[in-house]
Amino acid sequence: MENRTATLTYVLEGLMRRYRERVPDVEKVTNGMNAAGIIADANEIENDHIAFRTMGVPQLGIKSFEKIFIHLGYQKRDYFYFEGKKLDAYWFSPPRPEYPRIFVSELRVNDLPENIQDIIRSYTDEVKADPVDSLNLNDGAAIDAFLHQPLWRIPTWQDYSTLLKASEYAAWVIYNRYYLNHYTISVHNLKAGYNTIQEFNAFLEKTGVKLNDAGGKIKISPDGGLLQSSTVAEIIDATFEGGEVHPISGSYVEFAERKVLPEYQHLEPASITREHRREGFETGNADKIFESTFTSQTVKRNS
Repeated sequence: MENRTATLTYVLEGLMRRYRERVPDVEKVTNGMNAAGIIADANEIENDHIAFRTMGVPQLGIKSFEKIFIHLGYQKRDYFYFEGKKLDAYWFSPPRPEYPRIFVSELRVNDLPENIQDIIRSYTDEVKADPVDSLNLNDGAAIDAFLHQPLWRIPTWQDYSTLLKASEYAAWVIYNRYYLNHYTISVHNLKAGYNTIQEFNAFLEKTGVKLNDAGGKIKISPDGGLLQSSTVAEIIDATFEGGEVHPISGSYVEFAERKVLPEYQHLEPASITREHRREGFETGNADKIFESTFTSQTVKRNS
């Protein structure tokens, strides 16, 4: 098990290193927290969960992707269905509390119009068999390389634009492949004055961070136990087939506050650990968080 722990640590560090490089908001938020005295070091931030987007085709999707993290000790938990966005999703709990939860969604490709399915499959069909089956899942470097390598050719701008009109999620995945979509700061474990989502959002907006306001800036689960917010995704210059460069949506940073469960309200703050807080996810919240990469939000990025 120690070897698997080392492998998992290696994989997660690789994901976060590249994510920080690709998403300037990570550094902006971290530096802002540091300057405000919320943290002294980035390692003090608890990562609530990381999320991936995949395609629901036979040789890929959740059933392929999950093999990696289940091998590394994660356990598959609740199923979620997003009717409007045509997505299935599951979350996975980590082998130890210091590791982030994982949320994996996949596009229900068969639910899309035939011409859109044809475009998607023209790319995903380049992957002939489940690539995870040929991976050494005890080799952190091999997994790390796989999670950051292109699985199909660079899309054309025309294909990307067509997908964008039908499913912004599809367009994002065809361009980005398996790249980590976002990571999430656990707000409830920050110092007093910043440890509620309301207070933390106020701090973010003072530092100039633009928040996703789909469904309101704070997404609240029906039980009131899970509150989430997120930045609007960065706009990046993306290179398409033939060298064409166009601005598209990149990734974002999410923030989560997990309330203490009613049966543990009597505990002193110093005694509260992960198992005392609201667990899992909630469809209504996640549905609006997805829109952090959608044009309806990114057009507001510089407004």
